[in-house]
Amino acid sequence: MSNLNGKVALVTGASKGIGASIALELASRGAAVAVNYASDKAGAEKVVAEIKAKGGKAIAIHANVADPDTIAPLIGAVAKEFGPIDVLVNNAGVYEFGPIETVTPEHFHRQFNINVLGLLLTTQAALTSFSPAGGSIINIGSVAANGVPGGSVYSATKGAVDSITVSLSKELGAKKIRVNSLNPGMVETEGVHTAGFLGTDFHHQAVKDTPLGRIGQPQDIASIAAFLASDESYWLTGQTIQASGGARL
Repeated sequence: MSNLNGKVALVTGASKGIGASIALELASRGAAVAVNYASDKAGAEKVVAEIKAKGGKAIAIHANVADPDTIAPLIGAVAKEFGPIDVLVNNAGVYEFGPIETVTPEHFHRQFNINVLGLLLTTQAALTSFSPAGGSIINIGSVAANGVPGGSVYSATKGAVDSITVSLSKELGAKKIRVNSLNPGMVETEGVHTAGFLGTDFHHQAVKDTPLGRIGQPQDIASIAAFLASDESYWLTGQTIQASGGARL
């Protein structure tokens, strides 16, 4: 499938996990992809190498969306290399879980600065280099926006993402820019492995609560993101898509 031929896409936080899978999928459909990373340069360069090995176009660009000073150079680098942006995937994010007793200002600001403020500032900057013909903004949220035990701050950030999506869809519609939230359930990523979730009661309960009988894989999310990036989703905006195999927290 080549329904993204000629498109330029920026995927934040794309050195691994869901972001990497989305970058690879968009490239496989013909998009030139900017692979953003904050710390994992090797991971981002691996994604770029894989895209190029298959005949695609990609570059790796460092920027920390929690640092406003790095965002404008990120957008400038994408525009200089590939031209106007057609697709922005706001994927960069962090999660930290803990009971209410463990919430601190640092815990709060770390998650909100990346998951919410970083998304807003990246979108703001990207709009200065967006295609005049419009395009698609895809905000990666989470079914945790519905609220999970021990995730009061993280859930709040993802609830904010859903609200921002609706607001921006109304604000940017006149520019023919569609804005949607793509909210995964539990997905098997490097972060999930590192956090030790697999094989736990939480993991088993997630499978039990999922009608399709398993947790997600990054490709499950990437294929939906590619649809939202394409012109095939031209009549979708302001929507929150639960990509969770039917699980609802």
